[in-house]
Amino acid sequence: MKSNTRAVTAMAAAVLCAAALAGCSGSDSASEGGPAEAAASESMSMSASPSTTASEIEGKVSEKEVAPYGKILVNGRERTLYLFAADKTKESTCTGDCAKVWRPVLVTNGVEPKAGTGVKQNLLSTVTRTDNTKQVTYNNHPLYTYKSDRMPGEARGQDVTEFGAKWYVVDTEGNKVTTAPPSSSTSPGGSTSPSAGMSSTPSSSASY
Repeated sequence: MKSNTRAVTAMAAAVLCAAALAGCSGSDSASEGGPAEAAASESMSMSASPSTTASEIEGKVSEKEVAPYGKILVNGRERTLYLFAADKTKESTCTGDCAKVWRPVLVTNGVEPKAGTGVKQNLLSTVTRTDNTKQVTYNNHPLYTYKSDRMPGEARGQDVTEFGAKWYVVDTEGNKVTTAPPSSSTSPGGSTSPSAGMSSTPSSSASY
């Protein structure tokens, strides 16, 4: 009897241990599966949203009222667009270091530039740069954003001379705007100084 009792006790203990281990394993699996599924779902959501936004704004050119220049061209993020006086034809002459500061407005994957409010679609086109990227042009002027413009409506690049020529904001007819920056907010370099409370250092994470 004692032998049988011991055997039954050992078997019961083994069954309990097995059940406990299964429970622990199931709990771990569930805890791992939940966050993993949530992370995957969040990743899919995050990847879908930016691509949708990018497709809506890529190549888009609109007008924006910016004092004292009037209605000027901005991109899909409402960053001021400029022309380079050195570009005597539709071909861009701003490459290398120049293109790191004055960033060409590009379109990819066959996207065509599109006119927003106040902009004429027939004046929009593209030109192939030396690196085979497609740059948006307006009235045959290659368009650029300026690295130091950190907020919509800023135009720190107006009337600035860099890389051998002047830079100007562009009106809705595709002509350069020669209005000088307000003297009260102009830095020695000729660009508009930042508004109160804003850093004068360009943000490396800013979108252009």
